[in-house]
Amino acid sequence: KPLIFALANPNPEILPEDVKAVRDDAIMATGRTDYPNQVNNVLCFPYIFRGALDSGATTITPEMEIAAVYAIAELAQAEQSEVVAAAYAGEPLVFGPEYLIPKPFDPRLMIKIAPAVAQAAAESGVASRPIADMEAYRERLQSFVYASGTTMKPIYTAAKRGSKKRVAYSEGEEERILRAAQIVSDEGLARPTLIGRPAVIAERIEKFGLRLREGIDYDVVNVEQDSRYRDFWQTYHRMTERKGITVQVAKIEMRRRLSLIGAMLLHKGDVDGLICGTWGTNATHLPYVDQVIGKRPGVNTFACMNGLLLPNRQVFLVDTHVNYDPTAEQLAEITIMAAHEMKRFGIRPKVALLSHSNFGTSNEPSAVKMRETLAILQKDAPWLEVDGEMHGDIALDGDTRAIQMPNGTLHGDANLLVLPNIDAANISYNLLKTAAGGNIAVGPVLLGAAKPVHILTPSATVRRIVNMTALTVADANASR
Repeated sequence: KPLIFALANPNPEILPEDVKAVRDDAIMATGRTDYPNQVNNVLCFPYIFRGALDSGATTITPEMEIAAVYAIAELAQAEQSEVVAAAYAGEPLVFGPEYLIPKPFDPRLMIKIAPAVAQAAAESGVASRPIADMEAYRERLQSFVYASGTTMKPIYTAAKRGSKKRVAYSEGEEERILRAAQIVSDEGLARPTLIGRPAVIAERIEKFGLRLREGIDYDVVNVEQDSRYRDFWQTYHRMTERKGITVQVAKIEMRRRLSLIGAMLLHKGDVDGLICGTWGTNATHLPYVDQVIGKRPGVNTFACMNGLLLPNRQVFLVDTHVNYDPTAEQLAEITIMAAHEMKRFGIRPKVALLSHSNFGTSNEPSAVKMRETLAILQKDAPWLEVDGEMHGDIALDGDTRAIQMPNGTLHGDANLLVLPNIDAANISYNLLKTAAGGNIAVGPVLLGAAKPVHILTPSATVRRIVNMTALTVADANASR
């Protein structure tokens, strides 16, 4: 086949359509973004320099250049990242004549090329600071690409301890789930169990250029053909027969409610954790989790915690999705559960109870509720650094708060914000996520469940799904 590189800009020496008119089997690259196979120095120069500088290379050798070429070639043959797939929606981005070169803004370029160049620098003897731990170097680069990496590192470490766990995904046919499952499989985080139709899943894996193999990299549960279906609906009926669920309803629900199927798999021990919620609302899925999985012993309420990675701080908010107007007792329980969860991220919780009132300036019921929450926490969790009720701005500005309340019991900036109701929590979370957080979030983290299960939101990205999988596996390891 003819291989043509017409790299003059802005007008190539010959246009691809002219070549195709003569030889439709020709493979062609240009320097233009509006044609396939754009040759762009942004693909390699920044990352060659990154690997060279990080290893203290005294020069750039041919071996380093060749290493960059092989890294780019490997990435071209890999499945597409979510960022590239979204930007080029509708284009078949699978390795072949129309896709020989990765897109220039693929976020994985730095993670692939810089380590390859640094390794080649060491092997060719020009690295004055050879990188001894290449895996740690890759993780450091990944933290630049995926801002959640630093926050999630303790969770990934905990997830990779022990035997490989099985995690069920209720929406197993969904594109983001399949892309996340590929990463989960590649990183050895878990063995995905995809709930859905095997033929549809296989067809979409091929369509998206993924490498997942049924029975090797993942398993499929299709209740239409699963011998466990009878046991599943009978078990569900026994659990709910005095809650209005008849035999017929149990049979129907167990065939069509994907989160119910996932919850039953978890209940039966066929999987170790469950991820659901990429469509619908929290209220769509939580009832099935409650019916089948239930709450941990001693826990009276479910709640959701969300984390945000803002430019100069990390903050967590509760309760963003479950309790519409929690009581003081519920807020205290939610706060304690959230504080324990934050510790798993390696973060010391510093709690602010938020209100329109600032240390007694209002006696409206919502303000009184937050003061009552503080009293309960001071009694039941004396170890917890907490204060309130207070305004949101001084919660995040410890210096100003110290002037207004010099004898306060919270020192420094708060990192766990407890809101009085679901409106305040959900609105605050979504505004901060979009306006200041660059959509970089962790969660929702479901608090209070008896087994490892998390309910996502329809806006969940592939990276967020992978992060929540790691958290689910860490939950399973902790409760084994």
